[in-house]
Amino acid sequence: MNRAAQTIRDNLQTSLHLRQRLLEDDATTETVTRITQAIIDCYASDGKVFFCGNGGSAADAQHLAAELSGRYYYDRPPLFAEALHVNTSYITAVANDYSFAEIYSRWVTAIGRKGDVLIAMSTSGNSENVVRAVKKGNENGMVTVGFTGESGGKLAGLCDHLLAIPSTDTPRIQELHMLYGHTICEIVERAVFPKTTD
Repeated sequence: MNRAAQTIRDNLQTSLHLRQRLLEDDATTETVTRITQAIIDCYASDGKVFFCGNGGSAADAQHLAAELSGRYYYDRPPLFAEALHVNTSYITAVANDYSFAEIYSRWVTAIGRKGDVLIAMSTSGNSENVVRAVKKGNENGMVTVGFTGESGGKLAGLCDHLLAIPSTDTPRIQELHMLYGHTICEIVERAVFPKTTD
């Protein structure tokens, strides 16, 4: 077997092992259930859901926001969900005039309201701009959610709910963030807009 084929098999095996571990982890399932209910309750109160992250986590944040604001499995009214980095003029202005560490917290100051949900995605749990956003979200009375790796980092002591994937391998952590994120979108869509026909 050549090196590329071995890498493919190794990554699949690592992913399968991690998924099996989580499948048997009732505590993580309960955490995701609580996160899902917090989002459902937010929408029931005419609230908004925001996501933030850096790099691949920013891409995942934008992806999940689109699943809620567009549609997931079926046609229904849109839900307010947004990734905080999508206004590039704002991001570059604040990063230049203040600091990159302030890009999310400053925006949360402006738009975050009590009862809104902020989902902070950081595999280390230590990204300073994400940590500061959660701190500001807590000050605003938002429900704060962390998507992290196994240690939770600084976010572990700050978030109302913490989904900590039991791994230190960034790609595998992000893959599970998306699996759980997609599952949350599916359950939220079904709860907020129940299908009356098949």
